Amino acid sequence: MTLIFGQRPTARGPAALRALAAGSVGNFVEWYEFGVYGYFATVIAAQFFTPAGGGEAEALVRTYASFALAFFFRPVGAAVFGRLGDRIGRRPVLILVIVLMTGATTLIGALPTYATAGALAPWLLTLLRVVQGLSAGGEFGGAVAVLTEFAPPGRRGLYGAWQSFTVALGLLAGAGVAAVLGCLLTEAQLHDWGWRLSFLLTLPMGLAALRLRLRLDETPAFTREAAAVRPPPREVACAIALGAGRVMGWAAAGYTFLVVLPSYLQSTLDASFQQALLATALANLGFAATILPAGALSDRIGRRAVMLTGALLVVALALPLLNLLQDTTTSYAVKGTALFGAGAVVGLMAGPGPAMLAELFPTTVRHTGLGLAYALSNAVFSGCAGLIITETVERTGNVDIPGYYAAATCAVSVLALARTPRSGQGSQKEGELSGCG
Repeated sequence: MTLIFGQRPTARGPAALRALAAGSVGNFVEWYEFGVYGYFATVIAAQFFTPAGGGEAEALVRTYASFALAFFFRPVGAAVFGRLGDRIGRRPVLILVIVLMTGATTLIGALPTYATAGALAPWLLTLLRVVQGLSAGGEFGGAVAVLTEFAPPGRRGLYGAWQSFTVALGLLAGAGVAAVLGCLLTEAQLHDWGWRLSFLLTLPMGLAALRLRLRLDETPAFTREAAAVRPPPREVACAIALGAGRVMGWAAAGYTFLVVLPSYLQSTLDASFQQALLATALANLGFAATILPAGALSDRIGRRAVMLTGALLVVALALPLLNLLQDTTTSYAVKGTALFGAGAVVGLMAGPGPAMLAELFPTTVRHTGLGLAYALSNAVFSGCAGLIITETVERTGNVDIPGYYAAATCAVSVLALARTPRSGQGSQKEGELSGCG
C-alpha cells in the first residue's frame, strides 16, 4: 500500500480563509520566539550561563545547547500531539499547542537570571524550552495538515507555503524587535531588562492566535476520513525517514543563514549587534520573498524541480557566500545582496516543502507523519546548528564551518529529493514512493 494524499478537499470561501489565517498564525508566534532566542543568544548567555563558569564562548555553547534541547523535544511533541490530531482532530490540538507555546515564551521574559536565582535560573530556562519544543512539535503537523487539507484543487503548494512564509515573518518580526531594542536602549539596559520585552510581547500575539483558532472549523478531509484504515507502521516509518531527508537541507541551511548568523558574525567576525541583526534581516527578507512564489510554482511544475534547484544552489554557493562575508574589502552593498540571495535560495526549498511532506501521508496519519518528518530533521540539523557551528569553530579555528555544514546537508537532500516522483502538482501516485510500498 502506497501512502497517498487522498482526495482533494472541497472547502471554499470563509472556512478556507479562516484555515489559512489560523493555520499560519501559530507558526508566526513560534518562530518569532525562536528567532528572538537566537538573536539574543549572546545576551541570554551572559544572563543565564556565564556565571556558571567559563568564558563567553563556553556560555554561548551552553545557550545553544538549551536551544538544541528544545528541538530534540519536538519529535516527542510531534508524536504525542500528532497522534491526538489524527484521532480527535486538528482543531483542538492546534488550540492546545498555541496555549502552551504562548505561556512558556511569556514566562521566559519573567524568569530570574543567574545573578538572582543562581544555578536554578538556567534549569528554569531549560524547562520552559522543553515545553516550547513539545508544543512546536505539534504545531507544524497540525498547521500544515489544516492548510493543505483546506487548499483548493491544484493549490496545495501555495497554501502549504503560507506555513513557511509565516516562519519568515516571525523571524523578521523577531529581528525587527531586537533591532529596535538594540537602537533604543543602551547595552547595559538591553542586558539588564530590555531583552525581556521581546519575550513578553508573545502574550498579545498568542492571544490573537488563540482567538483565530477557536473560530477554526475541522478540516473536511479529517471529518470524511478519520475512520479510514491506517497504513502499516513500516510504510509510515519509511515515509517519515524519506521526508526527513528531503527537508534536511532546508532545516540546516535555513537555521545557518537565518538564525545562527547573528551570533556567528558577532563571535567570529567581530560584527556589532546592529550589523549582525541587519545582515539577518536581509537574509530573512530574501527568504520571505521567494516562499510563496516557490510554493505556487511547485503547483505547476512539481515540488521536486523547485526544491532541487534550491538545494543545489546551496551546495554550490554556501562556501563562496561565507568567504564573501569574511572579505573586509567587499562592499556592504555586495554583502547585503549576497545575504538576500542566500535567504531566497532557502525559500525555494521552504515554499514547496510543507505540501511535499503532506503528500507523503494519508489523512489518518498525516498530522503524525509529516510532523515527525519535519521535527526529526529539525531536531538534528536545525536545533544543533548553533551548537555544532559554534563549538566546531571554537575548537578548530576554521571560520568556514557554517558553509560546509549548509552545503553538506543540502547534498543529502539532493539525493533524497531525487527519489521524489515527477508530477504536475506534486501528488503521489500508486507505486511511485519506492521502498514504502
